[in-house]
Amino acid sequence: MIKVKTFGEPLQPFRAQRELGELDERVNRFISENNITRVLSVSDSTTVEAGNTCGLIRVLVYEE
Repeated sequence: MIKVKTFGEPLQPFRAQRELGELDERVNRFISENNITRVLSVSDSTTVEAGNTCGLIRVLVYEE
């Protein structure tokens, strides 16, 4: 069965690199803890408020 999981992460100025690393760790932990063996797609999209990037949404599509 194909499933979709969405992860969100707020981005703060001058902390984006660390926050992206934390997001990577959360996604990897989810994959590991759920014994996912086949990832079909991973994509990122930013969220914007008043013209400024304020967050990131990562979508994971996987097969269970």
